[in-house]
Amino acid sequence: MPRPPVPSPTDRRSLDARAAVVTELSGGRTVLRTLRSDPPLTLRQTGPAIGPATGSATVHLVSTAAGPLGGDRLELHIDVAPGTSLELASVASTLVLPGPGESVAIVEARVGVGASLRYAPEPVVLAAGSAHRMIVRLAMDEGASVYWREEIVFGRYGERPGTCHARFDATVRGVPLLRQEFVVGDPAVDGSPAVYGDARCVGSVLVAGPRPPAVKSPPEAVVGEGCAVLPLAGPGTLVSALAPDAPTLRERLAWGESYCDSSRP
Repeated sequence: MPRPPVPSPTDRRSLDARAAVVTELSGGRTVLRTLRSDPPLTLRQTGPAIGPATGSATVHLVSTAAGPLGGDRLELHIDVAPGTSLELASVASTLVLPGPGESVAIVEARVGVGASLRYAPEPVVLAAGSAHRMIVRLAMDEGASVYWREEIVFGRYGERPGTCHARFDATVRGVPLLRQEFVVGDPAVDGSPAVYGDARCVGSVLVAGPRPPAVKSPPEAVVGEGCAVLPLAGPGTLVSALAPDAPTLRERLAWGESYCDSSRP
């Protein structure tokens, strides 16, 4: 009797998944009040945060299904309570695969008064034929500190990337801090020297929060090889970089971060 065919990731139905992580302050330490997973978005508490923050919680995102695939809608909600600290990372890169329609990934985060959030997942890889939309809505309260890293790789080795429309909106006390939007995978503009040129990766880091009293004004803009550091009008600095590969992109972002205030998360 012949074996039945092994289903491929594209054989499955589209997913509508919602995951959430909510912190609270207990005994002077950060605890997780809510840690809700919805495959393929699976959250695991992995220990205290790495870095200068104390009493923090660390959570890793573990993919428990292929994708996102075209047609999937994935939502991650993050609520960092006042006075708490959270670090959220991922155990591996996210591979966006083609499917019936556009996939959508939405991250909504609120960082309360005096709270701290470090959001640093591994890169998003746009496989050939994929169509993806990334939406980030970040709301910061008074005295909140945020480190937010995003990296996008233009396809797997030797292939053209899928398409991606990315939108990032950050506010502080309801006032806009950063509005950023860009598209990857449009052959008419990707190769332009004014857009990506021969780069295969794009990434950014937002470092935002109160400045030390000694810092009266943000530093001037700094430009290096494939990287730019731009002080924002509000309490923050944006590092943007292009690179031929993911390791070089990470190195260039780290170089740009060295110009940001060391007191931030």
